[in-house]
Amino acid sequence: MAPRRRGRGVNINLQPTYFDQPRNDNTMTRTFETKPATRDQVPLLIGITSPSGAGKTYSALRLATGIQSVTGGDIAVLDTETRRSLHYADRFKFMHTEFAAPFSPLDYLAGIEHCYKQGARTIVIDSASHEHEGPGGVLEMHEAEAQRMAEQWKTSVEKVKLGAWAKPKQERRRLINTMLQIPCNFILCFRAKQKLKIEKGKDPMPMGWMPIAGDEWVYEMTMNALLYPNAGGVPTWEPNEPGEQQMIKLPEQFKSMLLETNRGKPLSEDIGQALAVWAAGDSAAASEDDAMDAITRIRAAANQAALKKAAEDLRKKAWSGPQREAIAAAIETRKTELKGDAR
Repeated sequence: MAPRRRGRGVNINLQPTYFDQPRNDNTMTRTFETKPATRDQVPLLIGITSPSGAGKTYSALRLATGIQSVTGGDIAVLDTETRRSLHYADRFKFMHTEFAAPFSPLDYLAGIEHCYKQGARTIVIDSASHEHEGPGGVLEMHEAEAQRMAEQWKTSVEKVKLGAWAKPKQERRRLINTMLQIPCNFILCFRAKQKLKIEKGKDPMPMGWMPIAGDEWVYEMTMNALLYPNAGGVPTWEPNEPGEQQMIKLPEQFKSMLLETNRGKPLSEDIGQALAVWAAGDSAAASEDDAMDAITRIRAAANQAALKKAAEDLRKKAWSGPQREAIAAAIETRKTELKGDAR
């Protein structure tokens, strides 16, 4: 036994710790790297939940326009709502993809991949609720799978209902995991309906407005907003109903922005821009010195090719609204100057 040293009335056990003991097994030695933490660039996954008429589509397009001002790329709308987003085609610039049934998770994934290949870097999915309860969606997939398993195993549908969730849930997980890996921002519009919690021997408990979606979606959201009926795009962040409290997601880093600066205001381009600047991370966020350096390089561009190269390099930074406006003005001014020199 290792000796004990007495000091100031405390016995100190000098027996070697687990980490000091020799390893006699044949397991592979792993190496790790520890370095100061930095906040890297991440995509945004924003949910907007509301009943009809509260402003989901319009709010999503406002947020998308603000996000685009920072990240670049096109905005695309994957539209399951009988082309409803086209009502706003005169107010916002976006690509439109009409999406009809079936609405399985892998059909959604195919639509997303199509939009991304077309150049979209911010994709609005309106509505994501069809993936859950629409024709060919997860609920119908589960019903069909339960029927198939019951016939195959010659048993009742009731006995295979639990196991029948495996396939539709697996496809939904594949959809979500792929979205998390694509370097693209997503805004998902969810339909909502009022729900009751029914327990035997108790009065029904109102849960409030809940998204028509699987629970997995709320968990994965960067932020999830709730719009009440006729809200005009103004989100409710502190509801009273227990179900609404569970589905709202407002991380600490956004509370100042949405509970103080923009409390009582509709979701807007400015909010989308602020979310995108945060998502750009520490390394991509632009300072005022960065903006001045960018303008200096633009003014020094000797020809149109050099100006184009300088403009492309600017996409590596997340510029604030005023910075982007100043840079855009400098680019237009230099374009005009170079055209004049060419004459």
